[in-house]
Amino acid sequence: MGMMNRIFNFLGLQEEEEVAEREPAYEAHDESERERDRERETGEYRKVKNNVVSLHAQKSSKLVLCEPRNYEETQDIADHLRSRRAILVNLQRVRPEQAMRIVDFLSGTVYALNGAISKVGPNIFVCTPDSVEIQGVISDMMNDNT
Repeated sequence: MGMMNRIFNFLGLQEEEEVAEREPAYEAHDESERERDRERETGEYRKVKNNVVSLHAQKSSKLVLCEPRNYEETQDIADHLRSRRAILVNLQRVRPEQAMRIVDFLSGTVYALNGAISKVGPNIFVCTPDSVEIQGVISDMMNDNT
């Protein structure tokens, strides 16, 4: 098949007579399967005519609950963030100096991933990737003496 014939076929100006001669001898199940076989043999691929996208095809979001007991578990939390999962971190079981180090590490991780970190309670933080937006503010009951 010459280059001009291929161009005319691509533009739909000429029938695909030569391509029909190259079809395999076996019987294909349906026209779409026959078309795929033809594309594989000739190397010609056509654009998909149907541009319908399912709205339900997206993965469901997950919120991971973490309660680290030491600083070494912080890397596992960061790995969840890198996998684009939101994380709720409860730091009530670690010493205050380690909790500070964990928050510092997670803040750097969130910053590098363009995410967000927010305090939602005493020693409880939520860390989110850039695909999750945090709205609203939770006031600290200990500081509200009104």
